[in-house]
Amino acid sequence: MRRGHTYTDHFSLDTRQHELLGMDLGEGIPRRALLLGLSLYIVWTGSLLLVFGLPSRITFTIYFLPPLLTVVYGTQRSRRTDRRWNITNWSISIRYLVLGHRPIICGGRRAATRSEWISRRARWGGKVDTLAASSVLGGLVERWLGDDDVPQGAGAPLRLNAKPRLYGPDAVVKAHGRKALQHHKGEA
Repeated sequence: MRRGHTYTDHFSLDTRQHELLGMDLGEGIPRRALLLGLSLYIVWTGSLLLVFGLPSRITFTIYFLPPLLTVVYGTQRSRRTDRRWNITNWSISIRYLVLGHRPIICGGRRAATRSEWISRRARWGGKVDTLAASSVLGGLVERWLGDDDVPQGAGAPLRLNAKPRLYGPDAVVKAHGRKALQHHKGEA
């Protein structure tokens, strides 16, 4: 049995920031996490400042805590895919739920038509049953989820009728012998 080794995780060197504005940060903060946190704080706080204005003592937590929690838990290694951060898996999951899955057909030789996408109702499954059952948002959620049926033009599933054949060494020698015999007849 062959065995493969992946060495890329061993070479995952993370640059760290050990000092920030004259403050010693000890063992340092990973720079990618620091840049992610800085960009999240700018976007989050900037949008809240534009909409609500300056924070009060009560609302300061809303301005400060969500980006901090996102950075702290988002920059940890994922348990599902060890080479990714949690925030990457979160964004892929959200993208799947909102935009959907677009299948790759023939190795990307042609784009999938709209009828070949997985419907919103199939992607969300039972996650929104309670929301759809509510009297306030029920109609809106049902309209957004769309039909439960197969989209138009999808057609019936294809049935493949492949029959594998196993050739033993005797058949291979026999076939090779025929090929060699035909080759010799062509020379004569």
